[in-house]
Amino acid sequence: MKLGQVLEMVARTDPGLVRSHNEDAVFADPELGVAILADGMGGYSAGEVASGMATMLLSSSFARLVPTLVPEALNDGGGPVQLLNDEICSANAAIFNASQSETSYAGMGTTLAMAWFLDNRVYVAHVGDSRVYRLRGDRLEQLTRDHSLLQEQLDNGMISEEEARYSATRNLVTRALGVEPEVEVEIHVHDALAGDLLLLCSDGLNDMLDDDEIATTLRVMGGHLAQAADRLVEQANLLGGRDNVSVVLARVDGEFSVAGGWWERLLGKLK
Repeated sequence: MKLGQVLEMVARTDPGLVRSHNEDAVFADPELGVAILADGMGGYSAGEVASGMATMLLSSSFARLVPTLVPEALNDGGGPVQLLNDEICSANAAIFNASQSETSYAGMGTTLAMAWFLDNRVYVAHVGDSRVYRLRGDRLEQLTRDHSLLQEQLDNGMISEEEARYSATRNLVTRALGVEPEVEVEIHVHDALAGDLLLLCSDGLNDMLDDDEIATTLRVMGGHLAQAADRLVEQANLLGGRDNVSVVLARVDGEFSVAGGWWERLLGKLK
């Protein structure tokens, strides 16, 4: 069975009702097992340049690298983690260099949320406040923790959850791709079980919908990913659409272990 037969993915991005253009970018390829979401920031068109560079560079590099991997490298979780970290840091450097060489791109950056499905696991990487959630059964869990001033205030007890929903600092990130020559990427590895549903989203979604509202939509419509993605975007816009809103949904429908021969079939497909 090919990876694309046990993974289903859909991606949606929308400018919302207030912003004049869309600075988000998304990518999803179930055959590669890769989902990427980036939320750009910067003046003029710089934000969309940064997010577009992040998704293009990372999707291209993984399309090139996956066929060169060997199954033995997967026995040590550090192999894929290191590769993921290196590629994201490389994209960071490219975005930073572009911001330094072009005046109109000065100060541009982008958040990143990325999921890489590999050997019955999912490698989740993020920088900034774009999020990754997992619905397993009826339980929705946030797999990422925002790199933001607001999250630091919550962690330090300076602000309550209720106050956080209306805070003026809710969109100030403490990490982003392309802002500095180097970036610290947070990566975690999770088992991927049949039935798991992952959601990658920009803050244009979770600023408009709380976790309970997101969970309800995924529980009710998660069997139909395209409709669920459309509904999440629609809900964000019905509640004001104050920002660009993007979602990527990925559902695991079966096992994709190397031991089961999946890896050889994947390489045969991609070579």
